Amino acid sequence: MEVSIIFKIGAVGILVSVLSQILKHSGREEQAFLVSLSGLLIVLFWIVPYIYQLFENIQRLFVL
Repeated sequence: MEVSIIFKIGAVGILVSVLSQILKHSGREEQAFLVSLSGLLIVLFWIVPYIYQLFENIQRLFVL
């Protein structure tokens, strides 16, 4: 796993939390929820290939 992916996830988390707080304080809770949801989806799209690779490695390990 690359170290850069951890920094990307951290950056998205910080950006989403700041935007969410700004939107909540301005009374736009629906948009804050959508920003949080989109941040989660972006991170999931980055993580899914690594999870798939992990399951493939575990499968190869036990099949031998």
